[in-house]
Amino acid sequence: MVNAAVDSGKPCEPIFLSIVVPCYNEHDGIPELIKRCRQSASESFGDSYEIVLVDDGSSDRTWHVISEQTQQNGRIVGIKLSRNFGHQVALTAGLSAVNGELVLVIDADLQDPPELLPEMMKVMKQTSADVVYGQRKKRSGESWFKKKSASVFYRLLKRATDITIPIDAGDFRLMTRRVADLVAQMPERDRFIRGMVASVGFKQVPIFYDRQARFAGTTKYPLSKMLRFAIDAFLGYSMVLLRVSSISAVLLLVAILAVSGYSLYSWLYLEVVPGWTSLMISLLVVSFFQLASLSIISEYVGRIYLSTKERPLFIIDQVRRSN
Repeated sequence: MVNAAVDSGKPCEPIFLSIVVPCYNEHDGIPELIKRCRQSASESFGDSYEIVLVDDGSSDRTWHVISEQTQQNGRIVGIKLSRNFGHQVALTAGLSAVNGELVLVIDADLQDPPELLPEMMKVMKQTSADVVYGQRKKRSGESWFKKKSASVFYRLLKRATDITIPIDAGDFRLMTRRVADLVAQMPERDRFIRGMVASVGFKQVPIFYDRQARFAGTTKYPLSKMLRFAIDAFLGYSMVLLRVSSISAVLLLVAILAVSGYSLYSWLYLEVVPGWTSLMISLLVVSFFQLASLSIISEYVGRIYLSTKERPLFIIDQVRRSN
C-alpha cells in the first residue's frame, strides 16, 4: 500500500471538527497556535473538536512541546513521523488520522489566522459547499520575490492544467470529511494537496483574507523547496511539459525547412563560402531541445518507477493522546 490510515485512537464522544497542523521545527509557536485554534474551535463547536499536530521529523523541541500539550489537553493528538517526509505528506498523515465530520487544514506558522474558522463555517452552511478555501488578498511579512514568484506560479498553473486550481490559495481550507478521506486515500507520492482537493470536484468556494506575518521562527520553504513544490505541481497536474517536446519538434522542423530552402537558393544563385558557425549553432540548438525533452520525460519516468515500488507514503513513529 502507498498510503495507510493512522490509528490515533478514537475519542469516546463524537467529534465534529478536526484541525490538522503539519509541524516542522515550530516549537516556539505551537503553544500560541493551540491557544488560538482552541478559542476559534470552541466558538463554533464547543468541546466537539480535536487538534491533530503532525511532527514531520523536526530537529528541535517540536515533539517535546507537542507531547506536553497532549498531556495538558485531551483534545490534542500528536503524531510523530519517523523522519522528515515533507509538508504535503505530513498533511496527508494528519488527514488519515482525523475523526471529525469537518476538517480544517492550517499551517503551524499562524500566517493563516484560525480566527477565520467561524466565518468559513458560516460560508460553508450558506453555500452548501464541501470546501471553503482561503484566498489571499495580501501577504504580510514576505519578500517581493516570494510574492511575485507565487503570483506567477499560480497563474501559469491555472493555464497549464485541465482542472480549476484556485489562484493565490494555499492549503488553508475547511473541508467535509468525505473530501478529506478522498484526498488521504489518493495514492500518488508527489503530492500537491491543493490540486488534489480541486481534482475531487464538489462545490468549492473561496473566502478572502489578508495573510499575516509568521508568528515565530523562519520559513521552512527556501527557494530550493519552492522550486521543487512548483515542479511537483506542474508534473502532477499538467501535460504541458511533455507537450513541449512535440512543439519543439514542430518548430525545429520549420526551422530546418527554412534553412534548407535558403541553402538550396544560395547553392543555385549565390557564391557562398561554407562556414562552421551556422552549422554549430544548429547542432547546439537541436542538442539543447533533445536534452531538455529527455530530461522532462526522465522526470516522469522516474516518478512512475518510484510509484511502482509501493513503499509506505509515511511511517509513524509515535502517537500521543492524553490518557
